[in-house]
Amino acid sequence: MDKQMTVLDQIIAEVSAGLYQRWYNAMPEEEKNPIASQALQANARETTLFVIQMFMDKFNQAAEELKDS
Repeated sequence: MDKQMTVLDQIIAEVSAGLYQRWYNAMPEEEKNPIASQALQANARETTLFVIQMFMDKFNQAAEELKDS
């Protein structure tokens, strides 16, 4: 792991790379091109950030509810 990257940055990079690869592999061969690949990479990163943030919000909310009870 690059010393400049945080643990969260590394997780985001790995998850978004995996998501991109999954989407790219599922894409029909005739649609695979550099522009589509670039769009998939951007979407994979944005989706990863969205999912991780939503998970963290829900996790923290559940933890607060448990703490309050």
